Amino acid sequence: MSRNTKAYLALVFICIVWGTTYLAIRVGVQYFPPFLFAGTRQVLAGLILIPLALIGNRQMDLSWPNLRRQSLMGFLMLTIGNGGVTWAEKYIPSGIAALLCSMMPIFAVGINLFSGKKEQVNALITTGILLGVCGVGLIFRQNIGDLANPHYLGGMLGILMATAGWAYGSTLSKKYGSAANPLFNAGLQLLLGGVFMLLLSTVADDHSVPLVWNAQGVLSLVYLITLGSVAAYAAYTFVLRVLPVGVATIYAYINPLIAVLAGFLFLNESLNLYIGLAFITIMVSVFMVNKGYRVQHRNEIKKNQMAEAFPENAPAEL
Repeated sequence: MSRNTKAYLALVFICIVWGTTYLAIRVGVQYFPPFLFAGTRQVLAGLILIPLALIGNRQMDLSWPNLRRQSLMGFLMLTIGNGGVTWAEKYIPSGIAALLCSMMPIFAVGINLFSGKKEQVNALITTGILLGVCGVGLIFRQNIGDLANPHYLGGMLGILMATAGWAYGSTLSKKYGSAANPLFNAGLQLLLGGVFMLLLSTVADDHSVPLVWNAQGVLSLVYLITLGSVAAYAAYTFVLRVLPVGVATIYAYINPLIAVLAGFLFLNESLNLYIGLAFITIMVSVFMVNKGYRVQHRNEIKKNQMAEAFPENAPAEL
C-alpha cells in the first residue's frame, strides 16, 4: 500500500472519528459532570500521547517559556474550547454543536480584526463571514422556542464562546508554535488543559448527585480518549506530512455532516429543512473564507516577488 493511499485512509478515519466525537460527548455528559468528563479525557489522552511522541522523537522542551505557551494553548483550545463544548452539549443537540463549531475559521478572522492585526479582508472573506452569520441565524430560527429555556440559551452561547476560545488558541499556536516535537507539545496541551478542567470542575460542576459509572458513559470516555484524542490526532499529523493542506483540512466540511447524521440516527435529534439550510450555508461560508485566505496569500507572494525583482518600486519603510 502506497504512502498516499495510507494518508487518504487516515483522512477518512479522521472524518469519521472527529465527526462522531460530538455524539460521544453528548452521551457522556448524560452520566458524568461535563468538566470532570472532559478533564479526565484530556489528562489521560495527554499521558498516553506524550510517551508515544517521545518514542519517535526524543526532543522534549520542558523550559518555562514552552510550558507557559503550551499552558496557554491548552487553556484556550481545551479548557475553554473543548470544555465549553462538552458543558454545552449537556443542554443542546450534538449536531447543532458541531455546526456552530465548524465556524471556527470565521471566528479566527474576527479575532484577528479586533486584535489590531493588519488583516486584509477581501470580498470572498467578507461574503463568507456574512453567510456564516446567516447560518447561525437559521439555527436560532429553528430553535427559537427553546431559547426561552435558560439552559438551552446558555448552551448555545457556550458553544460560541468555546469556538472563539479554540480560534484564538489556534491563532496563537500558529504564531508561537514550536516545530521541535509537535506531538509532544500537543500532549502537553492535552495534559495541562485537562488539569485546568479538573480544577474548574470543583466549582462549575454539580457534584451533589452521586457519580454513577454507567457502561455507555464509560465507553464514550474510552472512545474519546483512544480514538478521538490520541489516534485521530496522530493520524492527522501523518496526513499533514503527506497530503496538501487543502486536502488534509477537508475534514472540516465533512465532520458537521457526520455529526448531524449521527445525532439523528442514534439520538433522534432533529433533522429538518432549517438544519439542512444552516449546514449548507455554514459550509459554503467556511469554504469562502478559506478560499479568500488562499487568494490573499497568493497575492502577497506575488507582491513580495515583484518587490524583490524591482526594489526601486517597493514602498519605503516609515
